[in-house]
Amino acid sequence: MTRADRILILLVVCAMPFLYLHLWFGNGPATFVQILNGSSAPVTEPLQPDRMLRVAGALGESIIEVRNGRARFVRSPCTTKVCVQSGWLTSAGEFAACLPNRISLALVGQDPRFDAINF
Repeated sequence: MTRADRILILLVVCAMPFLYLHLWFGNGPATFVQILNGSSAPVTEPLQPDRMLRVAGALGESIIEVRNGRARFVRSPCTTKVCVQSGWLTSAGEFAACLPNRISLALVGQDPRFDAINF
């Protein structure tokens, strides 16, 4: 191992905490929930006030709860319920989907990092 290798390893180790914090927690607070339903246009709703949203999908109706600036699937007609088990979405950039029902929701902030999500 040369001196340049040691310096490079030291730089990478020192940069990792910064990159982790910046890339993992750098999305900021969410202000909107974006609901995608099959091939229809995305619907963007504010995360305030608290309410239940009913969204018709390919298999039936999914219920999305918006409360205290966060969102989650409460009920969905799919069999595995992975969307319901994903729990509360709290930060901008978080995403949950009910693929069999073709409904997804994503939290977005003032400056979204991605312009589209496909499934």
